[in-house]
Amino acid sequence: MANFFSRFFRYANASANQKFDARADPAVQIEQAIQDAQRQHAALTQQAATVLGNRRQLEMRLARQLGEVENMQQSARQSLVLADQARAAGDTAKAAQYESAAQSFATQLVSAESSVEDLKALHDQALQAAEQAKEAVADNEMRLRNTLAERTKLMTQLESAKMQEQMSKALTSMSELAPKGDTPTLGEVRDKIEKRYATALGQQELASGGVEARMLEVRKATIDASANARLDSIRASLGTGAPAALTSPASADQQAIAGGADGAGTPVDTTKAARPAE
Repeated sequence: MANFFSRFFRYANASANQKFDARADPAVQIEQAIQDAQRQHAALTQQAATVLGNRRQLEMRLARQLGEVENMQQSARQSLVLADQARAAGDTAKAAQYESAAQSFATQLVSAESSVEDLKALHDQALQAAEQAKEAVADNEMRLRNTLAERTKLMTQLESAKMQEQMSKALTSMSELAPKGDTPTLGEVRDKIEKRYATALGQQELASGGVEARMLEVRKATIDASANARLDSIRASLGTGAPAALTSPASADQQAIAGGADGAGTPVDTTKAARPAE
């Protein structure tokens, strides 16, 4: 049972992480990575500064210890000189005191020189650590610069991907296969206009085949025939004949329609009707 809960917890954790990564904003994740890299660089820089500071502190201690060694050497040398002077003056007691002081300075000198050697060894180690720290900071700074450059590249790619997604969405919405939404597609509008136009053509076709349409054609043909007859009479009064190009079977048919039976079935003389009064 414990194994089941452990596996379930790991599965739920992995599933939650996957869903979070799928919904997370890449721009925010990029900024998080940059901030982590900057914090790591700051921590490394602080650690390197501590190493360099330790080297500086060892250098100061070493310089101070070397100064103490130099002072002890001078003190021991001076004690021996004073002891020799006191011995030359016949003051053996005082000479012994100076000898004892010189011995004490020599003992302290040995201890100080040992400390100097230890400090020199520590200083050498600190120098190596400082150089390694400098190299580490320089390398990490280069990686940080590369990371910043990579951020610019990734942000550019992200914006390009967003633009491509918007273009794909726009093209999909204009396609006839796009799902219907609140705004009709151009294909739907086109189908609506074509349906309305086709219906209007059908209505016109039905209307043109009726009696009213035929009567309208007869009236139009009658008016055209009267106009042609009137024009012929004007040409006759002017002494000019009708042009051959203007004579057509259609005008003859129109004259036949216009010259048909009147209300009582009597033919109408269009020449007399169209002749002007003398």
